[in-house]
Amino acid sequence: MTATQPYNLNTASGNWHSLKPIWSGGKDMVQQGLPHEQLSPTWQMLLLGDGSPTHHLQLLTGEPTEVDVIDMSSIGKRDDGAPSEIEAIAEPRLRRQVWLRTASGQRLAYAASWWNAGIVDDYLQNRSLPIWRSLSTLHTELYRDVRGVYCGHCAELESAFGQKAPLWGRHYLFWHDGQPLTLIYEVFSPYLQKYLGKMSKNS
Repeated sequence: MTATQPYNLNTASGNWHSLKPIWSGGKDMVQQGLPHEQLSPTWQMLLLGDGSPTHHLQLLTGEPTEVDVIDMSSIGKRDDGAPSEIEAIAEPRLRRQVWLRTASGQRLAYAASWWNAGIVDDYLQNRSLPIWRSLSTLHTELYRDVRGVYCGHCAELESAFGQKAPLWGRHYLFWHDGQPLTLIYEVFSPYLQKYLGKMSKNS
């Protein structure tokens, strides 16, 4: 399929926003869950579940979830400082960064994703749509393989959300037809406590 929107080739050396963890857990922790004193059950359903966060955010807020694309960069063969699972994404690679927000403008989450540059336009035909909506339109069958969960700090995200740390995030692989399709790193705004309740007893 021919690309209909140009890549942002000038920010390939730019940064994406990762958490500086004060705690992190791998796939075993994702599967067994966290103590409720550390992360409440409702927040665990959002972070550790295999459902679509875009859809969940829409159900929580009662508003459509919109996407602000802030970066589409060719990164070639670089690992980009991404989680180690980036090795599963074939080269050359492309990085996409977005804000997920309500239609009225409230930022709810940040996401960075890494794709094989040769196939990204097959799956993100309209890059302004959330990934879940794009893939649903194509009736693409997917498996969300959550590999890591984090609690930490990131000054840029705290400023953008207008919320104080700690912030919770995760990364996962999307699989399609037995092959890794994209690697995604997401961080959620503490603003969601309005709908999900406190993240923990100490928050």
